Amino acid sequence: MRDKDTTPVVPADEEGIARAAAILEAGGLVAVPTETVYGLAARADSAEAVARIYAAKGRPDFNPLIVHVRDVEQAALYGDFSDPVLSDIAQVMWPGPLTLVVERRADAALAEAVTAGLPTVALRAPAHPVMRALLEAVDFPLAAPSANRSGFISPTSAEHVLASLDGRIDLVLDAGPTEAGVESTILRIGPDDAWHELRPGPVDVAALYRDYHDREMPVGQAPAGITAPGQLASHYAPGKPVRLDAAQAEADEFLIGFGPVTGDVTLSASGDVTEAAARLYHCLHEAARSDRPRIAVAPVPDRGVGRAVNDRLRRAATPPD
Repeated sequence: MRDKDTTPVVPADEEGIARAAAILEAGGLVAVPTETVYGLAARADSAEAVARIYAAKGRPDFNPLIVHVRDVEQAALYGDFSDPVLSDIAQVMWPGPLTLVVERRADAALAEAVTAGLPTVALRAPAHPVMRALLEAVDFPLAAPSANRSGFISPTSAEHVLASLDGRIDLVLDAGPTEAGVESTILRIGPDDAWHELRPGPVDVAALYRDYHDREMPVGQAPAGITAPGQLASHYAPGKPVRLDAAQAEADEFLIGFGPVTGDVTLSASGDVTEAAARLYHCLHEAARSDRPRIAVAPVPDRGVGRAVNDRLRRAATPPD
């Protein structure tokens, strides 16, 4: 892990990607844009490199990491894709913002800390051209949680990365703001084709199930405990109390608006939940930087990717233990 005053930020061009690949090869940490948020990448086959992720983020060691791969072929080196349903979903949805939790192969060349002692591994093939170019430039998979201190607001820009990790990592590849704005959907397909959405995100799991099976997805009991990233009750915190479903702000609150509720900033003036997802962390960072001690957030419809927005807001509003 880097121990100096500032972390260099470089454009995510050919030269920057080559520099990032060399740092990762040597076991360093690089913040990389994805289509969801910026990820903090390290080689997933190195116990020392993965330990640096946990140290830089201050992340609990019981919280597993997502392993990023080029494609289904590479993913199958680390997880069991023998289930034809699972293989079909990966082939259709990758590259994209869907993480699949599968049984870890006994011979998977991954650091043990990546899976936090679980028998499963979370795998994703990202769609962002920079992350894909980086995966093509190295011969190992990349563990890459969001590039922020654990429990803090996720980053959708290089500036957001530096807000909590400056001086703690080796490099930031800057490709501008991310597109989706919230972390990937996490899906576990268990025995007997039982689907469990472990974290809502840009991919609508219920719609995916309907498309694949031509029927509604049964409501099942999700596995107990922490089985995937992003499941901590208190997460994405701006460091101030957060009040949800606010129609207006109190005198000491910074108001994040949506639709007809105007605010100091807005998730979407037109009431578009996709725009709200893309702007969520930007607005939370603005609120965290304001001089007002509390934050209020307007109601957001709980439909489509709005479910992911509300999931993140509820966790941001939950006080830490």
